Amino acid sequence: MQTTAKYKPHLEIVSDAETLAHKSVELFVADANKAIKAKGAFYIAISGGHTPKRFFELLGEVPRARALPWDRIQLFWVDERYVPPDSQWSNYKLAADTFLSKVAIPQVNVHRIPTEDSDFLISVRYYEKTIREVFGLPGKQTPEFDLIMLGMGVEGHTGSLFSNSYACFDTKDLACVVYVLDEKLNRITLTHPVLCAASHLAVLVSGGEKAGILKEVLTSEPDEVRYPIHALWPVLDKVTWLIDKQAAKAI
Repeated sequence: MQTTAKYKPHLEIVSDAETLAHKSVELFVADANKAIKAKGAFYIAISGGHTPKRFFELLGEVPRARALPWDRIQLFWVDERYVPPDSQWSNYKLAADTFLSKVAIPQVNVHRIPTEDSDFLISVRYYEKTIREVFGLPGKQTPEFDLIMLGMGVEGHTGSLFSNSYACFDTKDLACVVYVLDEKLNRITLTHPVLCAASHLAVLVSGGEKAGILKEVLTSEPDEVRYPIHALWPVLDKVTWLIDKQAAKAI
């Protein structure tokens, strides 16, 4: 496989989606223990979607995950659809339904993206304020998450950084609004400078429908507008790709 990235992608290819979910839990637990041992806290941002659902379920089932000191874990979201938190489309609801009620995380450590205000920008500013307060960030500093869990869409997006959207160009804010046409739901997403500042990122890719885009993303010239996940290319040495065999069949 040829790649134009500065660093060679670190690919971990596993047999199937179930194994991918278990590998995701192992990575989560290892990074959490490492961060908590080093500084007493673990700052994590998760995504929604179909691929991480089983991973979330296992967080609430696997003994090593349940036994983590969840009171030391600060949980954030990479992105969220602008829907109520009890909506079937809510990334927060997916986490709440799968693992939040099964682990001992204090409610004050759960920092969902607010979607109640009719003004999207108010919600964005509130989320930024929450991030800065929890991280204790002065001024314009960018937070350094210990781990950010991402996926990749069939057109090469990650989080809610969509192709040709303004969010791909926002380098000033920690989070921004993503206005989506064609009857899709508007979003709020962390910006790519926040993603790139993380200590570790994991990209979960599962299913044969992702095989073509995965090959294209890994072998084409970096183009953040066409393939927003290419925003990670300058920090590819910090990215772990967890891929099942169906998604990897073209590489």
